[in-house]
Amino acid sequence: MKGVILVNPKSANAKYRIPNSILNIAASVEGKLSWVVVDGNRDLDPLAVIVQYLKSGDYKYLGITVMPGPQLRQAIPISKAIREWFPDVKIIWGGYFPSTQYKVVLQSGYVDFVVNGPGDHCFPRLIEALEKNQPYELIKNLIYRSGDKIIKTVKEDLIDQDQLPALPYDKLAQTYFMDKYLGKTYLGEKTMAYHSSIGCPFTCSFCAVVPIYEARWKAKSAARVYQDIKFIKDKWGADAIEFHDNNFFVSEKRVVEFSELILPEKMNWWGMARIDTMAKFKDASLALIREAGCKCIFFGAESGNDEILKLMDKGGTQTGEQIAAFAERLKKFGIIPEYSFVLGTPAPTPAEVEAQIDFDIAFIKKIKRINPGTEIVIYVYSPVATEGSELYNQVLSKGFKFPEKLEDWISPAWENFDLRKNPLTPWLSPAMVDKIKNFETVLNGFYPTVTDIRLNNFKRRAIHFLSGIRYKINIHQYPYEIKLLQKLWKYRQPEIQGF
Repeated sequence: MKGVILVNPKSANAKYRIPNSILNIAASVEGKLSWVVVDGNRDLDPLAVIVQYLKSGDYKYLGITVMPGPQLRQAIPISKAIREWFPDVKIIWGGYFPSTQYKVVLQSGYVDFVVNGPGDHCFPRLIEALEKNQPYELIKNLIYRSGDKIIKTVKEDLIDQDQLPALPYDKLAQTYFMDKYLGKTYLGEKTMAYHSSIGCPFTCSFCAVVPIYEARWKAKSAARVYQDIKFIKDKWGADAIEFHDNNFFVSEKRVVEFSELILPEKMNWWGMARIDTMAKFKDASLALIREAGCKCIFFGAESGNDEILKLMDKGGTQTGEQIAAFAERLKKFGIIPEYSFVLGTPAPTPAEVEAQIDFDIAFIKKIKRINPGTEIVIYVYSPVATEGSELYNQVLSKGFKFPEKLEDWISPAWENFDLRKNPLTPWLSPAMVDKIKNFETVLNGFYPTVTDIRLNNFKRRAIHFLSGIRYKINIHQYPYEIKLLQKLWKYRQPEIQGF
């Protein structure tokens, strides 16, 4: 059986992240066929590496994980080149982008299959069917073309995560030095990335996770998570953890169990959660979580406007009042709440869009008064194809359309769209986008993020002082002096660059 080349394209903020999604696929085919990993974050010319593997004649399948944004910049030209140079190689994409934009991906002519969600079973079964020239229409989580039709097979139930094979870290270490995957961050000197669960049990109408997992969530047990982390800590010296679960804190019981296990290891960690979920956690649980090393938790606050929260389908339980109260509650535990806000959602009139932006700017300032330590991350709203949601219906009614050709996604405008820097949304005028971005600049000047480890105390005080008057009297226009310092000091934006 021919082998598979598994590709992790370069991403803007993933230089030091273990490619967990690719390793999951590697684990699924381990012992069945040979595999190699090509990491675009580590190889200067990943296409050249892929070509050398293919020239050996030992490999026939190319699996690529693709997130929206920068990964497309490598995934598209690599796929086009391999299709031209090695037409018999089967090209299989997985990840959030092809799962939500499968039509444009498959119509490109150089992607043969899309793995729609988890590929732990789908991927090896597809390879086996192709090798044996067997039908594959009954393989779950698969999307492919048949003539002019696109076939989308049924979704598989989420797999018990504890039953999956261990990730092959040792084999990855034969190709890439593992210590290079442990980066210096706000959390520690050797921070590791880890996924402990898949999916999310909620249906937020702006989230790409929803159409893939359909409000389902499965997690590894606390003991299994601890076992994996302890292995990497003992073998390669990891001292901190970034949990990249879509929602790490779904189960209070699991988080408490993990906190008790990880406490003696003295590791700092970070994860993502929902405010309305963690607001139900006991004080004793929050105290233990902090004692066990949790320094910061990312929350999708989204808006202080209850009507917007309903439009975003935040479970019907999150409110502006709750967002503010929880920021205050976390102060006494010493956990930093990292609140993200999405500004610029559609409304019937331009005046209403602008009023919503003004409301949330004022609300963000209120949160900062309540708990100045709250980290604020601001996104300009970018539509996600959550078909059937009221928010997405409004998006379509305003004339918004996604690109119809795959190559268009790597044009400068659409790449910035994926980074939520240029929304290309008809209801947002350039002046509105400037208002959001200028406020963000002043806010980041007056409250520099604690996660930027390159900013010393002098730089923090200087940019805070320079931004003070603007912030206090609400003059956010043309903050060129702040932008100049941020550029000179290479200010780190967590929403784009992570930690």
